[in-house]
Parts: sequence; C-alpha cells; structure tokens
Amino acid sequence: MLSIRALAKRYPASHARTVFRDVSLELTRGEVVAVMGESGVGKSTLLNLVAGLDRPDEGRIVIDGVDLATLDDDAMTRLRRERFGFVFQAFHLLPYLTVAQNVGLPLALLQRPVDARARRIGAMLDAVGLAPRADDSPSRLSGGEMQRIAIARALVHGPALVLADEPTGNLDPESASGVLALLHEQVRANDAAAIVVTHSLLAARAADRIVVLTRDGLRPRDA
Repeated sequence: MLSIRALAKRYPASHARTVFRDVSLELTRGEVVAVMGESGVGKSTLLNLVAGLDRPDEGRIVIDGVDLATLDDDAMTRLRRERFGFVFQAFHLLPYLTVAQNVGLPLALLQRPVDARARRIGAMLDAVGLAPRADDSPSRLSGGEMQRIAIARALVHGPALVLADEPTGNLDPESASGVLALLHEQVRANDAAAIVVTHSLLAARAADRIVVLTRDGLRPRDA
C-alpha cells in the first residue's frame, strides 16, 4: 500500500546537514505503524514527505503503485485530497463551521453529491459517538471530542492512508486511549493504513508496529 525506499532529506546547502537518510518502510492496509524518535530527528518532515508537501533529496515514495516523484503539483494535490487523511495534534477544526460541516469538509472539497455527503457525515458522527453534537460549534467540545471529530474528518472520504502527527499530545490518558481505539477501529473498518508520529508510549503501544526514526534510518523499537 505504501512503500518508502532509501529516503533521504537534507537541509538547504547553506546548512550542510542531513535530516535523515536511508529511511525505508513498507505499510499494508489495515496496519497502524507508530514512528518514534528524539525531538528534531525529522518525524514531522517524514510525514510531510509522504504527504507530498515536500520532496525528498533521495529515495522513492510509492502509494498504491503511484510514485510521488512522477506527479506535478496539481496531481499531488488531487491525490492528497482523495487518498490521504490528516490528524493533527492541534485539531485544526474551523471555528466558523459546525461539527458536521467540519467533518464533511473533505467531501465538500471533492464535490461529492450533497445527499451522499450528508449520509457519510452522519455515519462518521455515529462512529465517533458525537451525532447529537452535529450542529454545535467546535468551541463547545472538549479536547477529546475535538480529536474524535478530527479523526472523523480524516476518515470521512475513505482515504487509503492516514497521517497522524502527535494525535494524543493534548489529551489526558483516558481521552487518549479512547481516541487511539477509535483511530485503529476506523482505519481497519475503512481498509486504510496509518502512520502515527508520537512521543507517547501509550500511543505507540497501541500500534501494530513501532519503529524509531534516527538520522541513519528507521529501526524496530525492540531492535
């Protein structure tokens, strides 16, 4: 589903410093992989490369047989909208939209039919247990509820790949456990896959695999 091979990223020449090199990872559908590592080692950079928001200096990223290096900016934007879901530590819910409108934003960007959009939004709100809050403003939600809405938004359009950057960083342990269970449940239900970047052992241990990013590549955490 996702193949990362011998990836390397360097800072601009004036800095003359490698972020990381020789990063390789294979990810299959239904699988959640946690990426850990020291601060500054490039975990968020890795997510940006996989999302096509930045380009590697070496190596290849292939998603469902599509090599990202072959795509121009417009094609990459389309792929990102159709095939990716994003979960952010800071939630990034739009305050001027209702809960339902926030969840449905990827469907609106994809110009899905209004009726089909409403059905899918309703199904995802049911899945995250927040259907009664559909017409509320995000400002009325707790942190755990906002993160559940962020997960519903990330999965509403049936993405192939979910990229989550510290998805439990602002949550207490109980809320974090609930959010992680929901993320894993929805990834499997949608036959998707996910990369979760985290400093949290709680979040990492919920994954199917844990890998550690270093400047010289990825290695299994127990290695």
